[in-house]
Amino acid sequence: MKQDHDEFYVGYLPKAPARIGAIVRLTVLLLMGLAAVVAFLTVREQRDIATALFEFGVQREFEGVIALKPYPMLRVQRPGVVSGESAPFSRYLLVAPFKFGADELVAPFDGRRVRLKGSLIYRDNKTMIELAGADAITEIGEGVADASLSFGEVTMSGEIVDSKCFLGVMNPGELKTHRACAVRCISGGIPPVLVVRGRDGTAYYLLLVDRQMGQVNQAVLSMVAQPVKITGELVRRDDWWVLKADPGQYELL
Repeated sequence: MKQDHDEFYVGYLPKAPARIGAIVRLTVLLLMGLAAVVAFLTVREQRDIATALFEFGVQREFEGVIALKPYPMLRVQRPGVVSGESAPFSRYLLVAPFKFGADELVAPFDGRRVRLKGSLIYRDNKTMIELAGADAITEIGEGVADASLSFGEVTMSGEIVDSKCFLGVMNPGELKTHRACAVRCISGGIPPVLVVRGRDGTAYYLLLVDRQMGQVNQAVLSMVAQPVKITGELVRRDDWWVLKADPGQYELL
């Protein structure tokens, strides 16, 4: 009579049959190797988290000149500045707590030298201050004249972000996963910024305004967190680039 020599695994035995054991060991090794490869590829494709910080709960004191338009800023003179430098001032964007702009808080101080309190938000070489509240600003004197320098018409492609989250309150504060939050921030008065990335990955930040240097918050909401192409006048205000363009002419890519 022909006997059946097929191996059969019995769970209560101390060892599996040789051939079944070999197959199981090989399968486990292959799965472990596949898991390692998938983990490596996943990590390699992840974008690095930017060095963007929000000093939540830490209040500092700052001194400078308020510039209300196009978006509230504090112009701070750089230490050791030499007469004739192209950007003797640094500009710190000003925002109110939560998801609101600071227009109403700083309007009475436009063009005046002030001392104010707030929390730093910063990323790369760009700085923002979240004001401590309505009584955070004290006038201390006269300011200096504001000025702009035009560099003509340009076409830029990038992503529209809300500057508060992107500069440090949220990390990463960009792309479609952040769209709902960005829309709420920009609709509340947070300055919209076009982030343009160079071929080497370097990010450049451009404040978005209309052709009359007015705010464009409500007009750009439908295009936030999407790739866009914008043609307009490139203007330099101290250490900030400003892009003057009609939001109706923005092109979704």
